[in-house]
Amino acid sequence: MGPFKYLLLLFASLGKFVSHGSTKNLSDEELVELIKKSDNTLLFTQLYDRFSVKVYNKCLSFTKKKDVAKDLTQDVFLKVFTKLHTFEGRSKFSTWLYALTYNLCVNYKKKGKSSAMDFLGDSLEKHEFYLEQDEEDVDEDELFEIRAESLKIALEKIDPEDKALLLLKYQDEVSIKDLQEVMGLGQSAVKMRLKRARNRVVKATTASKDEKKKESLQGNRD
Repeated sequence: MGPFKYLLLLFASLGKFVSHGSTKNLSDEELVELIKKSDNTLLFTQLYDRFSVKVYNKCLSFTKKKDVAKDLTQDVFLKVFTKLHTFEGRSKFSTWLYALTYNLCVNYKKKGKSSAMDFLGDSLEKHEFYLEQDEEDVDEDELFEIRAESLKIALEKIDPEDKALLLLKYQDEVSIKDLQEVMGLGQSAVKMRLKRARNRVVKATTASKDEKKKESLQGNRD
């Protein structure tokens, strides 16, 4: 465990001894501004307490390993601790935090692969933002009709970048405008990436159903 991870855990353990006073009723954005202005690192424990469980659960949904999820959670808050001054308030703090969380999770999933990249950055090739010629657009209603268990399975089969984007939009209810801010992309590019991600999760669901049918038919023959 590195020194910063230990420091964050120490802050978390000290949190219960810190008087929250008038800060407990502050919004997330107001608390962040207070931390930035006061440079009071103990206030960071309150931010940690507000979001650590949610961040851990998001990490666990990607890694499926509790120990790894715990390490990634500490990595996320280490990143937040060192990068908090860059948060400008143009989106909700939770949007900024969850985008950062998913970004680290995507990098973890892509680790060691030549295709590893920052899914929030603009380093992707321009053609990445457009649907392939043979892809048909899938509307949101079709996505919502997928049963929860089937959707969960499908999300594990698509690229981590697509999964992260869909979770931001539909689980965390991040607006297109806020997605533009955290991704540094224009509205059309964000919408195109969402379309592509929706298409792929629906295709993954269809493929899973076809596999089950084949297995069922094979079982009946046997």
